[in-house]
Amino acid sequence: QLVESGGGLVQPGGSLRLSCTVSGGSLNLFGTGWFRQIPGKEREGVACIGPTGFNTKHADFTEGRFLISRDPVKNVVYLDIEDLKPEDTAVYYCALDPGFFLRVCLDISRYDYWGQGTQVTVSS
Repeated sequence: QLVESGGGLVQPGGSLRLSCTVSGGSLNLFGTGWFRQIPGKEREGVACIGPTGFNTKHADFTEGRFLISRDPVKNVVYLDIEDLKPEDTAVYYCALDPGFFLRVCLDISRYDYWGQGTQVTVSS
């Protein structure tokens, strides 16, 4: 089971830390991805991290404002977002990939297990 948290209403320029808490399985066995779905658009990959925690990838649009990390002891994956912009408004999801390959880890079709999402709204 995956549960996202940390979303909310934030002013432009603000920061957020999203959390993905995993139960029923160890992060050491899965790659984890963060995805988002902007209203009216398809779900897109934001960032991903491998089962060792050493390999990460961020989508080009993140422009250094997003950072994925994890705490294997707590079994939590984080997505830190800074300098939030209105266009970052979306539902953010985390998901698990049992067969992680860094090169394609932003491909949504690779992920078998999904959380319910957390809403991030950036508005003044």
